[in-house]
Amino acid sequence: MKYLKAFIGVIILTALDQWSKYMVLIHVKPVGSIPLIKNILSFTYHENRGAVWGIMQGQIPVLILTTLVILIGVLWIYIRIPEDRKYIWLHLVSILVISGAIGNFIDRAFRHYVVDFIYFEPIDFPIFNVADMYVVIAAALLIFVVLFVYKEDTDFDFIQFKKRGSHE
Repeated sequence: MKYLKAFIGVIILTALDQWSKYMVLIHVKPVGSIPLIKNILSFTYHENRGAVWGIMQGQIPVLILTTLVILIGVLWIYIRIPEDRKYIWLHLVSILVISGAIGNFIDRAFRHYVVDFIYFEPIDFPIFNVADMYVVIAAALLIFVVLFVYKEDTDFDFIQFKKRGSHE
């Protein structure tokens, strides 16, 4: 059941990300920018051919490979997360990271750039998208739960590699 819920969550979140980018391609790309809150927030079309904040421009194959490695790592951890209610936050973090990674992976693989469009003007913050928000929310949530929820030394024992034949 854990995997079905995660699969459905990833499909819904990834679809929402892709739908938002599709809407931006149709409605924002032709005009460049649409103000939502004057001088504060706008939908501004941007093709990011790199990674976060535009680093590694044009390195799409490297970014695709990196994404696949991250996805494999997160899936490896997700499979090991206990189904105990205590770990619901880690399930959510994993689903958000997987969804964000897949959302931007789809863009890189098929468009050769990531569609970014959310622009916070007062601080001239780099333009980002829904998939980016998933990853940032997941990171913030992970920091919070590591600091305030999972305080026991054994809370992350499920991640450890175990030697074959070892019994505890």
